[in-house]
Amino acid sequence: MSIKTDLSVIDFNDIYIDPAWAAKQPARYEAAIKVFEENFGADGGIEIYSAPGRTEIGGNHTDHQHGEVLAASINRDAIAIVRKTDKGQVRLISETFRPNYIDTNDLIGNEKEKGTTVALIKGVLAALAFEGYKVGGFDAYVTSDVLVGAGISSSAAFETLVGTIVSGLYNDMKIDPVTIAKAGQYAENVYFGKPCGLMDQMACSVGNMVHIDFKYPDNPEVERIEFDFAKTGYCLCITNTRGSHSNLTDEYAAVPAEMKKVAELLGHEVLRPVSLDDILKNISMLREKAGDRAVLRAMHFVEETKRASQEARALNLGDLWEFLRLVRESGNSSFKYLQNIYTNSDVNTQNVSIALAVSEAVLSGEEVARVHGGGFAGTIQAFVKNDNAEHYREVMDSVFGEGACDIMKIRKYGGIKII
Repeated sequence: MSIKTDLSVIDFNDIYIDPAWAAKQPARYEAAIKVFEENFGADGGIEIYSAPGRTEIGGNHTDHQHGEVLAASINRDAIAIVRKTDKGQVRLISETFRPNYIDTNDLIGNEKEKGTTVALIKGVLAALAFEGYKVGGFDAYVTSDVLVGAGISSSAAFETLVGTIVSGLYNDMKIDPVTIAKAGQYAENVYFGKPCGLMDQMACSVGNMVHIDFKYPDNPEVERIEFDFAKTGYCLCITNTRGSHSNLTDEYAAVPAEMKKVAELLGHEVLRPVSLDDILKNISMLREKAGDRAVLRAMHFVEETKRASQEARALNLGDLWEFLRLVRESGNSSFKYLQNIYTNSDVNTQNVSIALAVSEAVLSGEEVARVHGGGFAGTIQAFVKNDNAEHYREVMDSVFGEGACDIMKIRKYGGIKII
């Protein structure tokens, strides 16, 4: 006996946008079902869930200063083959980690579990239970093409997937995406031990383009933007420059630390209340007490958080050209003022700088590239016309190695139950 599931009822083109990518999905799903059956048996029905990776578009390094960001879900996702059980235990396996077992009656955090997949699963379950939602047991096999280290947030996709499974199996898909995102952040912060913000989880959970205002971080304002990027004739290219992230902890930590230093000198905890005029009026004092780089980074924040809002407005108005102009401005500000393109401790290694320079040489004036995510090593993002995408990928792969550049689409769904 084997599991009988009619995959023909799934509109893969609707979910994955790119016909070539959608065509690969039936075989991927069938393989996942087979692995589930081998591990959990064929006795009983199954459900299938999906949660996408994300891309940051605007608001580079603004969320930690209570700023605004623009992010989007992409057509790379984690899927789960799931069966509800009455054993009060979550049994979850994946091709990338060993089996995880969680007793749903014991969701207390454990120091020994920090940094593990168990911590993420347990944290999401605990957060949803605390909010009054029902949680219970299930068996699941998870497979993901949201690549670790590509800046598209594999952990947030996984957390969103777990929350969506709980919503589907036990709460009639009535847990709203914002609640699921907050559960993912709680799992990372409290159970896993990583002090992440909320942008990644929100983009993965809500879906499509999402504008998030973190002025009140415990209750962020979330605006889902109904802009159909698939109809623009553009695609999203993410290039992994394959630079090493080792020894960059201090570089990443310095960004919020320097911004906070400027904020404190101006009488605030974070930069959100600070205006460009405030900085300019006090620039001599700020340079003396915080240093020039801190002042430049503060100036980046003030303008970048506005840009995220302006990008959202442009998309809401259907003004693609204004949106692309703002993306270009954002990238320039990150390079010149935020200065998260390369590390000063190793100026001979500038993977991201090279990627941006090559992109500028290859792309037309109607296309744009910018740093993606935290910076310093990592990835860049480019909005490229469909008819130039393959050429762009070939060039970037020739510089950074086969498979470095991935052509993606912005997906309109966040975490969903597929069948």
